[in-house]
Amino acid sequence: MKTLFAFLVSLPFVAAPSVAADAAPPDFSGTWALDTSRGENLGMMSSLEQTVLITQTKDALVLKEATDFQGQKSEREVRYDLTGAKARNPGAMGGDAETVARWEGGRLVVTWTTEGAVAGTRNVRTETRSLSADGRTMTVESVRGAGKPVVMVFGKRG
Repeated sequence: MKTLFAFLVSLPFVAAPSVAADAAPPDFSGTWALDTSRGENLGMMSSLEQTVLITQTKDALVLKEATDFQGQKSEREVRYDLTGAKARNPGAMGGDAETVARWEGGRLVVTWTTEGAVAGTRNVRTETRSLSADGRTMTVESVRGAGKPVVMVFGKRG
């Protein structure tokens, strides 16, 4: 009887790691509006107006961005392959980028690699996307090398 009791008491501790490992990644789907008042290190981007429509499946996350920067309106579509495969995407400032997305716990980490200004060089930027516990706030932290991260905060519409 003591052995059965000890087994039953220890069962939640044995099962707990597998539950955490099998937890579904967050779902970023929805329409999001940039709130520059809550961002950090935005510089000129503090006057940016941006709305992002995100659709997400098991294998892909698609962002449709509509941006207004000082009267200049633009749109772009970005697709992340959630299986870890490389994908080509348009860069925010033009040109193409190679992106690789991976899950780290409840965060989506995307590495963007673009051609550098000097022939043969490359620029690497890491973007980390996360959701608040209530799913109403999305934070995107973007950093190049050892620089200060740019933090963009979005509120969910609807």
